[in-house]
Amino acid sequence: MKQETAVQVNMSMWDAITSASPVVQLTLLILIGLSVCCWAIIYSKFRQFKAQQQADEPFVDQFWRASSLDEIFDTVDRYPESPAARVFKAGYLELRKIADSKLAKKSDDDSAPLLSGIDNLERSLRKAIDLEVSMLESRLSLLATTGSTGPFIGLFGTVWGIMGSFHKIAQTNMASLAVVAPGISEALIATAIGLAAAIPATVSFNHFISQTKQRELDLNNFANDFLNIVKRNFFKDA
Repeated sequence: MKQETAVQVNMSMWDAITSASPVVQLTLLILIGLSVCCWAIIYSKFRQFKAQQQADEPFVDQFWRASSLDEIFDTVDRYPESPAARVFKAGYLELRKIADSKLAKKSDDDSAPLLSGIDNLERSLRKAIDLEVSMLESRLSLLATTGSTGPFIGLFGTVWGIMGSFHKIAQTNMASLAVVAPGISEALIATAIGLAAAIPATVSFNHFISQTKQRELDLNNFANDFLNIVKRNFFKDA
């Protein structure tokens, strides 16, 4: 009875990991490291998306309530976490450059200048949006890499553990459970940890990519609204 108890203790998960071959232990260490990095990215990205959404709502509300673009620009620094505010700032600064350049011409009634060069403003807004999207997509590649390679890294550890079991059978000429169990145990642990690292990474990657596309759509809509206002009020033949 005491011998059976000792065998059960030796077959625990921790004992299987500590008694695994160096190759399998290195595989498990890589998977655990990837998993820790992925969870850190998931946490930081969740906070990033939440902070940007909370910052965008009051700025967009301020944008539609303001009576002039200058009034919006004077308050834009109050929303440092808002992507829409940064897109507006980039567009406003480009609009001022156009107004100060040779592309500006005074209207007949000597009121606001009539501008040309709307393509420059559109490119500036597009560049600002691309920069925001790039910031949202940063570090997501590690989630995609872990999701796609995690199961295969775990499978490598599985194959190596099973190979070790066959090697022990060849050495002992015995195919008993006591001979093959350690190798099979470490093999299954490698598979489990590989899936445990890959599944959350894949689900989170798909979620954040979907959120990024939605944010890009919102920024494009905001940029289009900004362009429409500018065209109606400042650009000739608009």
